[in-house]
Amino acid sequence: MTFELQYNDIQSNARAGLITTEHGVIETPIFMPVGTQGSVKAVHMTELQEDIHAEIILGNTYHLYLRPGIQILEQVGGLHKFNSWNKPILTDSGGFQVFSLSENRKLREEGAEFRSHIDGSKHLFTPENVMDIQRSIGADIVMAFDECCPGDADYDYAKKSLGLTERWLDRCFKQFNSTEPKYGYKQSLFPIVQGCVYPDLRKKAAEFVAEKNADGNAIGGLAVGEPTEKMYEMIEVVNAILPKDKPRYLMGVGTPINLLEAIERGVDMFDCIMPTRNGRNGQLFTRFGTINIRNKKWENDFSPIDSDAHSFVDTLYSKAYLHHLIKVEEILGLQIASIHNLAFYLWLVKEARRQIIGSNFTSWKKSMVDQLSNRL
Repeated sequence: MTFELQYNDIQSNARAGLITTEHGVIETPIFMPVGTQGSVKAVHMTELQEDIHAEIILGNTYHLYLRPGIQILEQVGGLHKFNSWNKPILTDSGGFQVFSLSENRKLREEGAEFRSHIDGSKHLFTPENVMDIQRSIGADIVMAFDECCPGDADYDYAKKSLGLTERWLDRCFKQFNSTEPKYGYKQSLFPIVQGCVYPDLRKKAAEFVAEKNADGNAIGGLAVGEPTEKMYEMIEVVNAILPKDKPRYLMGVGTPINLLEAIERGVDMFDCIMPTRNGRNGQLFTRFGTINIRNKKWENDFSPIDSDAHSFVDTLYSKAYLHHLIKVEEILGLQIASIHNLAFYLWLVKEARRQIIGSNFTSWKKSMVDQLSNRL
């Protein structure tokens, strides 16, 4: 994997670049739809590629390990062949999922022991076997195994957690560098900067990660309960240290405004379940603000879902029709809302890229944040 930094905004740390993998080229800034279990919920791969214009999607090590299982993925030749996605894939290591299973997991130096949310069976994730699992999944970009520290953790816990994450990171690189890809193309390992909301821990973690000289670097453990302004502060602390010639990936973030604020601070890559999850619950994101399509005010609004037509569904269906589908819990409604929201997120980062290249990002971002704050 290579990264070419093409443009820097003249008034902020926003930048535009090009990530090249053996499954294709990715223009940054980029948003990556989340395909946790090998699919982006309610969306066909053809829609992702041809209408939403996704350039890379995610899979999740924890979920794919449990179902369909690594043996199935190895038999078919990896996740690309299993789900018929021929562009780049990134896999989360499962660290966040293990973190979220606080009632059913135990952390120790060896790794994280947890019980499956499916059948209660016991499993152990270690830095070594998580690297092996991601080799078998076959993602272009794989993530280090870490502990995702709670956003409200006290300093002593955060410091202890970071120490564990850094020792695990060394083991991840040792295992990754001692194994080979399984399907004939190269994979890249991204380390993750942790440290909760404590600037000195984040600084230490960023320096530790930067020394690895990885193909790219990730910022984890944010948007997990801490105040939004604290998240932005931690991004600034970390990005002042992470190398400028490598892509920076902010994990699990967030709202459209979060994306623009993070782009302004030098982030290149994003993922979040929000566009599809919120869409399935009736929230639509538009450039003029958010819509709760369940509200009665849309019952007889026969105008297009979004006049800007970020996807084919925006002009094909009306707000009244989508209101009806969501109210009666028709599956098509979930699909339409998900396609719209994903297309909007991809439009937003592509437009940010265009504004960066045109040296107009800062003023455009300010006006967009004002618009996006509206509730329609």
